[in-house]
Amino acid sequence: MTYDTPGTTVRLRPITLEDCAIDEANVSTPENDPYSFYGFTDPNRLRKSVESGEAYQKWGDLTGRLAVEADGEYIGHVSWHPVHYGPVPAPGLNFGIGLIPAGRGKGYGTEAQRLLVAYLFENTTVNRVEASTDVENLAEQRSLEKTGLLREGITRGCHFRAGEYRDMVVYALVRADFEQARAASRGTKVRTGFTA
Repeated sequence: MTYDTPGTTVRLRPITLEDCAIDEANVSTPENDPYSFYGFTDPNRLRKSVESGEAYQKWGDLTGRLAVEADGEYIGHVSWHPVHYGPVPAPGLNFGIGLIPAGRGKGYGTEAQRLLVAYLFENTTVNRVEASTDVENLAEQRSLEKTGLLREGITRGCHFRAGEYRDMVVYALVRADFEQARAASRGTKVRTGFTA
């Protein structure tokens, strides 16, 4: 089972134990992954989650993780979790991406995030998909914009990295915008199922 689109070498698929070995050989450090390093963690954490089955999404669960593959090689993973706004249980999904150094700077991350947004809207009932990144991470900001997410603003002092609280830029896309963009790319009308 994979999730890809014609004309791309990037695809999303379940994580395997072979992927875990690549991840373990590419541990994040402040030097090679400054925006994702939050301290040293168990290098076998991903392996343990794959071996236990926790890495695989369960029916009805809005938390998940998939491998990112480019040109037939594992280059990282994407993950998502629910976020809640207000008292009505109608969560959105916040996603992130982590690529090994060899997979960065080639456009693979943008394509993987584009595939993930489509995957989440096509396989869940959520109305909102969002991502945040450090205000200094200009490459990820460009990637999220190319993915089609809209910059919504800055959340001040919301995450702790490298010894201080830092600001993050928030990007999001709602289902209606996704469906409209998809219809425009196919040259069709948007069908919402709603009639007045």
